[in-house]
Amino acid sequence: MAATVEKAEAFRALHQGPRPLILPNAWDVPSARVFENAGFPAIATSSAGIMVSHGYPDGEEMPRRELLQAVARIAERVAVPVSADVVAGYGRTSRDIEKTIGLVIRSGAVGVNIEDLHPSHDGLVRLEVQLRRLDAVKRAAASSGIPLVINARTDAFRHAPGDEPARLREAIRRASAYRDAGADCVYPMGLTDAASITAFVEALRCPVNVMVREGLPPLAELERIGVRRVSFGPSASYAALGLLKRISREVLEQGSFDSLVRDAIGFAELNELAVARKSGSG
Repeated sequence: MAATVEKAEAFRALHQGPRPLILPNAWDVPSARVFENAGFPAIATSSAGIMVSHGYPDGEEMPRRELLQAVARIAERVAVPVSADVVAGYGRTSRDIEKTIGLVIRSGAVGVNIEDLHPSHDGLVRLEVQLRRLDAVKRAAASSGIPLVINARTDAFRHAPGDEPARLREAIRRASAYRDAGADCVYPMGLTDAASITAFVEALRCPVNVMVREGLPPLAELERIGVRRVSFGPSASYAALGLLKRISREVLEQGSFDSLVRDAIGFAELNELAVARKSGSG
């Protein structure tokens, strides 16, 4: 347990470092090991990446047990802290959420990402309901003795009613409530322009996470604005699939294996990445 507490504290400290935390999102053991070997100090999981790779749509159709088994395999085989994306928490009640978070902690993760979008993507969870869920997350973490790092995501900027300024105000209102309820970091899904991110960061005055997507300012500008955490989201897993699509087209349409050979990681290294444990070479 002491090692897990140490990882959790190290992960928390990364949100207060001299530079923003760049947090790649893995979807299996090899991708996590690639990120660890590249030098990233922590890794998050991508719920969408894991679910799509297992044949499920993004949401909560993938059974919780299967999702957390994937998280556990990743956490077992890397030495850096791991944060788990559990979508909306897999539960209608506070007791359900507490059980999910307990399982997250037992999987070896020391952080959690939880969102306020209904798993069906049919609108936002009511604010008072989401606050009860966050309270359940805090209770589960406290009972475990692990200082779990909570990243509270709001989808208000994409799904709240009204025009863009109104949706931004709602995102700020919800994120402020999540911060006050004990979230360590807040995550306004959908913010990409510098002006909106600046307004959000200035209003929250706590660690803010943004996700890599088209239109996001460069890292230097995000650092100047005050963003503390930049996550990949599902982008890396989708980029890997995009590479496979391009390679397939090249083989079938051009009869060339050049890209396949050039971008192949090599069986020996892939095997090492897949089976290496956290005590192994990194």
